[in-house]
Amino acid sequence: MRVLEVCPKYYPSIGGVEEHVRNISERLAKEHQVTVFACDPSRNLAREEQMNGVSVRRFKTFSPADAYHVSLEMARELKKVSFDIVHGHSYHALPLYFAKNAEAKKFVVSPHYHGHGHTWTRNILIGLYKPFGKRILEQADKIVAISKYEKQLLVNDFAINESKIRVIPNGIDHSQFSSLKAVPRESRTILYVGRLERYKGVQYIIGALPLLDKGICLEIVGKGAYEASLMALVNRLRLNNRVRFCRDLSRQELLEKYARAGVFVLLSRHEAFSLVVAEALASRTPCIVARTSALTEWVDDRNCLGIDYPINSAELAELVARVIGKQVRHERLWDWAEVAQSTTALYREELD
Repeated sequence: MRVLEVCPKYYPSIGGVEEHVRNISERLAKEHQVTVFACDPSRNLAREEQMNGVSVRRFKTFSPADAYHVSLEMARELKKVSFDIVHGHSYHALPLYFAKNAEAKKFVVSPHYHGHGHTWTRNILIGLYKPFGKRILEQADKIVAISKYEKQLLVNDFAINESKIRVIPNGIDHSQFSSLKAVPRESRTILYVGRLERYKGVQYIIGALPLLDKGICLEIVGKGAYEASLMALVNRLRLNNRVRFCRDLSRQELLEKYARAGVFVLLSRHEAFSLVVAEALASRTPCIVARTSALTEWVDDRNCLGIDYPINSAELAELVARVIGKQVRHERLWDWAEVAQSTTALYREELD
């Protein structure tokens, strides 16, 4: 098969969609011809390169506040190409809308949809975009949702027939986590990994820290527009010696952060899946998540505990104190190889 994956950004950019596309593309490329079209807002990355068997092409892009990813260059190039499968990713950025320009036998869409913009302004824009987004979803031959929550959201928001949607969750690379058993756990560390945006709820973790034992620290791994506000909150609460900000870690450094942490906390309002929760659980680290969106699917009151909005600092501190330092029991998580196999099977079904 000749497959084109169209996405907002691609490795070495880091994020849930980026990891999803990279992992399925590299595995598909072992048997098929795979090309990725991606945006490059930085304009610092190679325009064309081969990466682990995948042909990657990047395009000049206008990305205000690292969002939307408008690339007329990509839109024009998509009109010139032809593939067996064109697979567009991320409802929340314009490359998916442009992906339909390519000639394809079948058009597959992975919306990674969570129904909301990340700010008040983006929420208005996503409402204005809805008629165009609905048209793309209607034109797709098949839609891939990464959680049951996302599937139901697509059905409710766009009146899509359920039979058109296939649920294929994100995966992890189990081989990466097998070597972490020897990493000593720092049972007094709370870990957060992800973009630094207000809707992710990191401010609530910082707010609960004064209610916990002074020996408990918080590590925040990520970067984003909300970083300055979080740092200001840390200064205001005089927690500088208990909160550490990290960014641009290597993959191995990040894996070790997961394994060393006493508890992983994610209080996001909107998630279509949450790969970081999967990776924390694969590292045998207990999790606390907000009972919102797809995060509710992780809550089992054993390995992963839930907390309701509005977040209560005292309740959050109590949950952290209860689980920090414990090791999770066996958790069944999909491997990226299974995800790639299921995706390949879906492509073949559509082409038959």
